[in-house]
Amino acid sequence: MSTLVIQIPPRPRLRASAQGPAGVDGTGTEYVYAMSPDGLSMATHGRCAASLLPKANVVVAVLADTDVSWHRITLPKAPAARLRAALTGVLEEALLDDAEGVHLAVAPEAVAGQPTWIAAVDRLWLTGELAALEKAQVFVDRLVPVAWPDDPPTGHFAEGAADPQGARGAEAITLSWSHHDGVALVSLQGTLARALLPQPLPDGARWSATPAAATAAERWLGNPITVMTPAQRALQASRSLWNLRQFSLARKNRGTRALRDSWRKFLTPTWRPLRYGLITLVVVQLLGLNLWAAHQSSAISARRQAMVAVVQTAYPQVRAVLDAPAQMQRETDTLRAAAGRPGETDFEPMLQAAAAAWPPDRPPVETLKYEPGKLTLAAAGWSPPQIDQFRNQLTPAGWQVESVDGRLTISRAPATTPGRPL
Repeated sequence: MSTLVIQIPPRPRLRASAQGPAGVDGTGTEYVYAMSPDGLSMATHGRCAASLLPKANVVVAVLADTDVSWHRITLPKAPAARLRAALTGVLEEALLDDAEGVHLAVAPEAVAGQPTWIAAVDRLWLTGELAALEKAQVFVDRLVPVAWPDDPPTGHFAEGAADPQGARGAEAITLSWSHHDGVALVSLQGTLARALLPQPLPDGARWSATPAAATAAERWLGNPITVMTPAQRALQASRSLWNLRQFSLARKNRGTRALRDSWRKFLTPTWRPLRYGLITLVVVQLLGLNLWAAHQSSAISARRQAMVAVVQTAYPQVRAVLDAPAQMQRETDTLRAAAGRPGETDFEPMLQAAAAAWPPDRPPVETLKYEPGKLTLAAAGWSPPQIDQFRNQLTPAGWQVESVDGRLTISRAPATTPGRPL
């Protein structure tokens, strides 16, 4: 999954502001960036305006050392919705600015009731930087510091801003010192930097410097130093667990973003075998469904042809078979009538069925009416139990009984023939 790492320029200080800062909307601001195909190795890097930044699946913005202050506190035991207010109450006296103007972020994997680190950033400035990037269609997924309290400690040397006093060599270099007690940024000019570093230097400490500061930094430190460009350092910082996009700066569309990230991850080369497997499975399923449908169609056609053959064999006079069951029933009724035998829905069979189910405590029927397939009997004065008894005795024999206005109507229940839908 491709990753774009952007170094946000340091927040203008008093001296830089006097020289004329960039536009509030980021116009004229150039960003150091690093492009990585996997978040580990760097493919390309450079410096350009926000609108010219390359596109990537994930965008990580890195804040400079001078833009993040660090505070060590015991994490309050508060619900997530009230944690920001609880942090403000704890840090109110420690913050240099008004608490409402400071954005706070909790260290990753922090546990309530345990000591942890809190990052503090100027809210107005940070919001403006993110808005400027979003205006250029660059949406930051994660926001990380370039340095954070860490153990083993890390020291990074970089050339400082232009000094009006004309400092040269090591005196024009700044040291970012990250250790378990916090992060400090000091100039090598004077004795403060040497007083800050423990003597002897701790084992396992990692040292790096920008190309322009490497020679002077090695001479000042007396130890070998790894040369690291700003883009390389930003890429290294992007691999940390920190994410300063918390509370009011957290991404709002988490569900949509998570779904999009999952889809992008699914499209990476790592998941290519699974994608091919799913495509193959879908193709096999479609082929199987088509074969099954063809088999079922053939079976239905065979059954239809068999029914047609039965009708034409039993009744040779039938030439065209459109509805085999109905035509067979009609031809059978015709032959039965010609032979003088009553059918199931003739008057005699229906009257016999009614007589067999007639309640013994009821007098003989007073009036009746017959229509083809339907026999109506007078049932004035019948109680509901008597009607139910009459209906229950006829239903198993395939009759249905309707009771309307003191009359009982007997007819054949509609038959469900499996071959009928054909």
